[in-house]
Amino acid sequence: MTLRATAAAVLAATALLGLAPLAAAAPGGPVPQPEAATAENRAAATRAATAPDTLATLSRFFAREGKVSLTAARPRIEGEAIPVNHLSPDFVAGRAGASVARLEFLASKAVSSDGQQAALWTARTEAGWQVVNIATGDDEFRYARLGAEKLPGGTVFREPQIDAWYVAGGGRVLPLDEDAVRAVGAGGAGLDGYRARVAAAYGDKLPGSAYASRGGAGGYAEAPAEGAGIPGGVVAAAGALALGGAGALGLRRRRAVTAG
Repeated sequence: MTLRATAAAVLAATALLGLAPLAAAAPGGPVPQPEAATAENRAAATRAATAPDTLATLSRFFAREGKVSLTAARPRIEGEAIPVNHLSPDFVAGRAGASVARLEFLASKAVSSDGQQAALWTARTEAGWQVVNIATGDDEFRYARLGAEKLPGGTVFREPQIDAWYVAGGGRVLPLDEDAVRAVGAGGAGLDGYRARVAAAYGDKLPGSAYASRGGAGGYAEAPAEGAGIPGGVVAAAGALALGGAGALGLRRRRAVTAG
């Protein structure tokens, strides 16, 4: 079995990997999902991403492996925050009228002086809008662009259990990366066919299931620190697919930073 296949098996066996609401160890309690990617919410997410404490944390994040010095990192935020959707548990459960994906968080692109990129995940907490995770790479932004090119007006979303990205629209689910191609084929799948697949894969692992009651799904725990601790309101959402764990298992993505 390949490392990727082994990783997928471990991930499938350990948690529902994203079908639970995003949670974080933020002051004021769990992080709720953004209710909508409104202009007001995007602006609030951008303010959180460009706050001085956040930029200072980003400098440490980009300097953590010695690729750039702390003082030379000079991180900047590019563009506005974008919505990031994940596979919806209501869709998996077959609830009438459920959309294939739901809004999970808003993401802002951070870039360092040497070209490193990261995504700042932002969500509204009881203490206001905060950055709840920092992850390396540009997946959120790249797949949003690819999805808009492949199916204008479609909904770009991620199936976090297998780290697959899709765009849905017009009754079809089309793949945007290799993981998605392996799941639905190069030509994609009809919406009903896709739901049948995810229902078979995850239907017995939804929140409220016996699997979840045993602690196998839906929980988020504090991730191990990566040495670039997040001060103030910037915290990391962890969990079975929270980025450090997935990276350690050999999947594409990525590294999480925690409060330290």
